[in-house]
Amino acid sequence: MLFESRNLKYSHHGQKQIVFPDISLDKGESILVLGKSGSGKTTLLNLLAGLLDPEIGEVKLAGQSLSEMKGQKLDLFRGKEIGIVFQKPHLLAALTLKENLQMAHFFGKKKGQDIDRLLEELGLAHKSNSSVLTLSEGEAQRASIARALANTPKLILADEPTSSLDDENTEKVVNLLKSQAAKIGAALIIVTHDQRVKSHIPNYVEVKSE
Repeated sequence: MLFESRNLKYSHHGQKQIVFPDISLDKGESILVLGKSGSGKTTLLNLLAGLLDPEIGEVKLAGQSLSEMKGQKLDLFRGKEIGIVFQKPHLLAALTLKENLQMAHFFGKKKGQDIDRLLEELGLAHKSNSSVLTLSEGEAQRASIARALANTPKLILADEPTSSLDDENTEKVVNLLKSQAAKIGAALIIVTHDQRVKSHIPNYVEVKSE
């Protein structure tokens, strides 16, 4: 199994402990994490990315337990093996689109994918040397996906990637994430409240705060 999360529990200060459903995925498989606003979806995403330590339970990627790694070692592992598509693009405004992806290679200390080819596949080749400030909303989102894919990660985590999109673009983004995950043999987890995505990825778990 490429990715597993087991018996995860976490509580924010002064709040009731959240018990999360188990997830297991092999290469190229995908799953939705569904839940209403405030249910704990973002907390789960942070646990799966190793950005938070669970109080109980374990997250394993490619046989490595995230909680057994700390500091720089965990940061490097995350940079190499986990691609995160944030709700907001978080691109570096001072850099061109291509330079933003090159930074992902630099921080992950990994050659990763051929950037020109990746931008071509995502329909962004014409923006390669442009400031990211010139990107449309849809282009900025695809750029965020490109950056997450740059290091050929083993796990792709996408946080609400369709929340501001119409039905047509929702389908395009989900299919793009699925096809790219299948191409590089990554596991894909989409964290969302968007029920429309279920028609594209029927495999799902739900996060419910008590």
